[in-house]
Amino acid sequence: MEDRANIGAGPGHWNAVHVRRPPEQLTWYQREPRLSLDFIKRAGVDRSAPLIDVGGGSSRLCDELIGSGFTDVTVVDISPAALAHVETRVGDRGERLQLVEADVGEYRSGKRFDLWHDRAVFHFLLDESEVDSYIDSLTANLAAHGHVVMATFGLDGPEVCSGLPVRRYGADSLAATLGGRFEPVAFEEELHNTPRGGTQHFLYGLFRGTS
Repeated sequence: MEDRANIGAGPGHWNAVHVRRPPEQLTWYQREPRLSLDFIKRAGVDRSAPLIDVGGGSSRLCDELIGSGFTDVTVVDISPAALAHVETRVGDRGERLQLVEADVGEYRSGKRFDLWHDRAVFHFLLDESEVDSYIDSLTANLAAHGHVVMATFGLDGPEVCSGLPVRRYGADSLAATLGGRFEPVAFEEELHNTPRGGTQHFLYGLFRGTS
């Protein structure tokens, strides 16, 4: 991965990544975020409901959501360069998209989102204090009984990414780390093909808030 951590590294680290390479050359790049879209569909959220993609970087997920008719999409990332890529790409469709430069662990939106999506921020959080800050932010920003789509490196995934150590998860350990406030609904593994021909093992989980 070349992008996505907010709490796990400072803004200078991740902004430099986006300045050095175009989005299509970053190892996390997906032309179509298929599993993310599938899990969002499984969650059954209304297209007028507010959705948030944390650590979204220059991901094309927001493009796909807007193209599918979602009208209230927020992308949060610590890198202004990443968000600038999105703003340029989305263009006139941006009235349905809010781009926020912020650290996920400190972010408080002032509203509640029906769905929280994270592909590859959470696995950069190694300290318990970072994990606690993230979960506090998740809880503060998620609507009652809202859904969470979480994608991390799986147990066979990389141990280091973009020069930073990561924490790999299985279904049981991911559910245990998120805690009892989030009920697991479904899990699926993905073998992600990187632009340079490598592979990375991911675990996707869909959770529902218990309160």
